Amino acid sequence: MKITTFSPLVVTNNIDKNVRLFEALGFKAAHKQNPEANIYDFTMKDADGHQIDIAKANVEQDLTLIRMNVSDFDEAFEMLQEQGFVLKSGRVIETESSRSAMVVSPTGFAFDLCQHKK
Repeated sequence: MKITTFSPLVVTNNIDKNVRLFEALGFKAAHKQNPEANIYDFTMKDADGHQIDIAKANVEQDLTLIRMNVSDFDEAFEMLQEQGFVLKSGRVIETESSRSAMVVSPTGFAFDLCQHKK
């Protein structure tokens, strides 16, 4: 399994407040998706190369996950299931550009497992 990126991810209802917080900490938006399509997902980086992702979703309170982008979704998903991880939402989300799923460990921490389509 090849991991292509590995970084913290904050999932929030209040994306603007969280983006402003990380801007105050020296982060700048390096990538953001299409707000016209109601997709709000920011990748922010600081001058030292540290990265954080912030995504908008309908959640009761902010969630902190680990975003793990991989080259082979199926291989990574199978390996995590063998380690006891389960789908949080019960489904894999597939878009034109990616496959992703929130998987939770037996002890409670979560990955946003993602493969970007080429």
